[in-house]
Amino acid sequence: MAAKKDTLLNMFVALFVICVVSGGVLGIVYSATKGPIAKAENAKKTEAIENVLPEFNELKETKVKSAMEDIDIPFYLAYDADNNFIGAAVETFTNKGFSGNVSLMVGILADGTVNNISVLQHAETPGLGSKMTEPSFKDQFNNKNADSFNFKVKKDGGDVDAITAATISSRAFCDAVNRALSTFENNKGGF
Repeated sequence: MAAKKDTLLNMFVALFVICVVSGGVLGIVYSATKGPIAKAENAKKTEAIENVLPEFNELKETKVKSAMEDIDIPFYLAYDADNNFIGAAVETFTNKGFSGNVSLMVGILADGTVNNISVLQHAETPGLGSKMTEPSFKDQFNNKNADSFNFKVKKDGGDVDAITAATISSRAFCDAVNRALSTFENNKGGF
């Protein structure tokens, strides 16, 4: 019996040491990569803002209550040299994607027209839903206004051509754009 206890104790000690060392290494790696990852995410967000808005002189960040639920959505308000409001880059999202969350940056001009859209994050199926990042899909929203364009897929009575074999991803994209547009319209007088 003594040999079994020694073996069990040895296994326990070995596993404990392995766990402590592994945890320490993971902590060190996390600490070392946390800053660069945050810097890369901020650079991606800055690039998306510049891609979705026309040229601007000043940018003000604010949070605006979503028109669809009780959360705040980041808005980046753009102004020209004379301090005239040009439009907003809206960091919007949806949880209705085929593979979950889809995050977009939607540029909306002062009159409510979509200027451009950048996809910030998605986990949609490669070759299908991932086509939301391609100009052939996302550019159909550009220069469109909710007064004359229905931001839903055609299957749902809208004007958006869905991605072939990826209707769920197309609907999710539209949901995120509609969240941005409706929140912009609800708060338009406050900019």
